[in-house]
This record gives sequence, structure tokens and C-alpha cells, in this order.
Amino acid sequence: MSDDPPLQLKPRLAVSRDQAQAIVDRALTGSTVLGIAELHGGEISTIFDITLADAPACIMKVYPASLHWKMAKEVYVLGLLRDAGPAVPRILLADDTRSVIDLNVVLMTKLDGTLLGSREPSLTDAELFAVYAEMGACLRRINDVTLGSFGYIGPNGVWTPHASNRAYMSAQFDKKLAEFCTRGGNETLAERLRTSIAARRHLLDAADMPRLCHYDFHAGNVLVTSDGAPHLLGIVDFENATAGDPLMDVAKALYYFTPEDAPKRDGLLAGHGTRDRPDWAATIELYRLACTLELWCWMAQIGKPDALPALTRELENAC
Repeated sequence: MSDDPPLQLKPRLAVSRDQAQAIVDRALTGSTVLGIAELHGGEISTIFDITLADAPACIMKVYPASLHWKMAKEVYVLGLLRDAGPAVPRILLADDTRSVIDLNVVLMTKLDGTLLGSREPSLTDAELFAVYAEMGACLRRINDVTLGSFGYIGPNGVWTPHASNRAYMSAQFDKKLAEFCTRGGNETLAERLRTSIAARRHLLDAADMPRLCHYDFHAGNVLVTSDGAPHLLGIVDFENATAGDPLMDVAKALYYFTPEDAPKRDGLLAGHGTRDRPDWAATIELYRLACTLELWCWMAQIGKPDALPALTRELENAC
């Protein structure tokens, strides 16, 4: 078991109007801050809604010291999407001087709309299918952005470049299985997982071009119209972006769906065009295993042991 202390996330801090004004002044000269309110959601960064007297409201994200580099990463990824199609926030200021707040801060435009998650309970199956089909098509446009190599994206591009998807995912599986054991996971289960992964590794070869993956594409990161039938307006939160296989992006998007979420699942798959690829279902199952292993390690790292038994059972079933 690792003796490392849990990773500290989502800074708990109060930002005064004067501090918000000092940050806004660097990006929007002459704009007056009327108010600042912390928004719910987001696991890594603390997010604030800043209301201005003479300009549209904007969003401020404050990154934890342990993951300070996520600021530069988000700026980089949003730059890749500037002309890609889906509406994404525009960066107004990226500040790593820590002169106003002793953490990295980014100021960005606030997109119109309401989070899809807040509307889902009142939507019909047909409306859910339709809006998730829009989401699938939007995710496909994000996946149309290509990069020079496979790998996890850091502040200035892919952190550790890999020439192929198989090389990248093999390295990821090896890394997470080692971490699983270090953090107290069952070593016999880890060996069974290695055998299962090896038998399916050929599925990773179908992705021959590294494509931008949001890798956290869910109803809490999707903005839709506030009234009537929901229609997609924008996408936020690219902190987990990677250069990989679009089916990995789909697998992560489907990860938390239940059998009752069939309209959402069917809509997303139809909009994305996932079924056009041979062995798509088996490939998604392999990526689901990767998501589960990654989540197990993450929960152990941030000190949430109560989540581990259910994830362990899922890993056992994945064998």
C-alpha cells in the first residue's frame, strides 16, 4: 500500500470582489465586477462565475497547487478547438504569477445555456436520444482534430509521445496495473487483468491516427438550451484531454450509464457513428476496463477507499 498522502484537489478559498476585480482588470480594462459566486461541479478546479457591470459575465477557474499545470493544458487544448466547430470557452487571461491569488488562475468567456445534467430528469426518451445524438456528432468533430502522436496531453502538447495507439495504451495499462498493486490492489487480480488485456490488445491497432479526445464528456460538461427541446450550445472542461482513439472517448462517455440510460447511449452512438468501425463493441469494452482501472487508482490516490470495493468487483468481471 502506498504511503503517499491523498492528492489535494479543488482549492477551498474565498475570492473577494477586489481580488476578482484585480484579475479582470488584466483582461478587460474598464469592466467593473458586480459579484462573484462559486459554481458547483468540477472535481479538480474551483470555478467562479463573475458578473460584470458593462460586459458579459465570465468564468474564473482556480487550479490546485498539485495540478497547477492543468491551466496551461486547458489553454493549449482550447486553442486546438478554436476553429474546430463546437462552441468552447475563449481564454481571456491565463495567470501563473500568483500575485493576486496564490494559485494558477484562468479567466474565460462564459458560454450561454444550462448544464444538460440539470435538465435531464424532465426530458422524454425521445428528447434524450436527440440531444445525445447532437453530443455524439459534436464529439466526432472534436475527434476530427489530429495531433502528431498518441499520448496524454500536458501543458504544451502530448507529454510522452507514442507512435501508435497500441504502444500508448499498452504503456497506460502497464502503468496503471503497477499503480493498482502499489496502492493495495490484489496482485492475483492484476495478473488476470494483464492476461485478459493481452488477449485483446489487437483491438487497439484500428486507431491509426492520434485524435483529440475530451475524455470527460458527460452531462455536467455540456451546455444546452434552457427551455423547450434541448439543443447543444457548448462544451466545457478539457482538463482530461488526450490524443488517442475516438472509441476511448466514447467508452468514457458511456462509463456511468445504466440500463435505464439506453436512449442516451443509443443517441450518442448514433450521432458519433461509432458502429461504423469493426469490433467497436469489443473495443469499447476494453477501454471500459481501462476507465475502471484508472478510476480505481484515482480514488485510491485522492483518499476515497469506500469507492474501491465496487470498482474491484467491476475489474473482476472485466477479466
